[in-house]
Amino acid sequence: MEEDRTLAWYAVSVKPRAEKAVAETLLRKGYDSFLPLYASRREWSDRVKTIQAPLFAGYVFLRLDITRRLPVLKTPGVVSFVSLGPEPTPIETPEIEGIRRLLQAGLPVGPWPYLREGQQVEVARGVLKGVRGILLKMKTQFRLVLSVNLLQRSVVVEVDRDDVQPILRP
Repeated sequence: MEEDRTLAWYAVSVKPRAEKAVAETLLRKGYDSFLPLYASRREWSDRVKTIQAPLFAGYVFLRLDITRRLPVLKTPGVVSFVSLGPEPTPIETPEIEGIRRLLQAGLPVGPWPYLREGQQVEVARGVLKGVRGILLKMKTQFRLVLSVNLLQRSVVVEVDRDDVQPILRP
């Protein structure tokens, strides 16, 4: 199936713990919705369980012609489109594609605080080749942080330092 390049990615803010229901409803309405999930370990006094939790709590991504947004806004659980002004603000496609590739790679991922400073890098080899992010070192491990700037949210994945290279600015 060839991707329609006239559609853009947007984020919708949703009610607390409504991400999965909203994503499923939007899919049933014919929208291309994307809810990135990660394995989260939860502990109770009597047991430990691994659940699938949203990487970006409170948000669902969808690709659409923004003139078709009214049915989205009428969807139960949807609060609003994320915007930096009066109109919804599109998300850069490489940001969404980087998160999709991260999840498809099957690597352990998790939410991470949004970072403004740090070394911008690009993965040079392996399953994440071409993915760009910020390189961090924590103890002896290296991590790549991918951000969705509009939401000021990030995710993190462990990487081999030898697999990344700095992005050279012209």
